[in-house]
Amino acid sequence: MMRSLLHVLTALVVIGLAFWAYRENYRTQEALARADRLQSDVAEARQRLRMLNAEWAYLNRPDRLMTLVEMNFDKLGLMPLQPHQFGRTDQVAYPPRESSLVITNPVDVVSDGDRP
Repeated sequence: MMRSLLHVLTALVVIGLAFWAYRENYRTQEALARADRLQSDVAEARQRLRMLNAEWAYLNRPDRLMTLVEMNFDKLGLMPLQPHQFGRTDQVAYPPRESSLVITNPVDVVSDGDRP
């Protein structure tokens, strides 16, 4: 009787240790998967940051700004900008406004029904 009780207790201890080892292994795998996800998120965020920094550097180049102003000089109605003027908008010289559109005789709108 004593021998079978000892066998049962030993079996219960072995089963308990096996369950504990399985549970710890599962927790470790979950933690490693979470760490991998975090590392990939950090790498992706760093890549996005590098792309944004490169884009910002491109958009902020003074020679690019001068080229845009020169290309759109007529559309913007601005005087030519100098590189020292990029910092403040109140230093931009505006040309005097000229009225380029003068209507001398208004055109009568004729519908199809009114035509001779």
